[in-house]
Amino acid sequence: MRAAALIGLFAAVLLAGIYAALQRSGPPPRAWTAAMTAALTRLFDSSLEDVHGQSYPFSRWQGKTLVVNFWATWCPPCRDEMPAFSRLQGRYQPQGVQFVGIALDSKDNIRAFANTYPVGYPLLIGDAAGVDLAGQLGNTALSLPYTLVISAQREVLLRRLGPLSESELDRILQQVGTR
Repeated sequence: MRAAALIGLFAAVLLAGIYAALQRSGPPPRAWTAAMTAALTRLFDSSLEDVHGQSYPFSRWQGKTLVVNFWATWCPPCRDEMPAFSRLQGRYQPQGVQFVGIALDSKDNIRAFANTYPVGYPLLIGDAAGVDLAGQLGNTALSLPYTLVISAQREVLLRRLGPLSESELDRILQQVGTR
């Protein structure tokens, strides 16, 4: 009974966080704070590993449009987005777009997920650093999924807490190509 109550409480908090965040989704204010600029610098200065231990420095994607998705295997909306994100990665990669998934989950869970559901972009292990990074990049509710679209010039074009539809992200990436 106690476990069921805790699960129910967790679900309620998660849904409340998503609802509140959806009310604030979209592009951030034009006037960037020093904290957000510093967070983007930290992102591009950081490096995370995949399940095979290969290190991925974010600096390798400097000068590209970067779609960063914070997710977890236990998050149904996160899993639901991934096939669309893989399709968009394939479509927009020749135009300099790179998707990156930062998993806030265990290496074993990520490995099992990737073996069952192939994804067309790097899935990196966030651990505690990923949680901290998500918070610094505007996910104050610390709920999932959380997606950022960052231009080649390090301008945040979109931040979204909660599911992001393929058509909306496609429209944003089309606009990036016309800039």
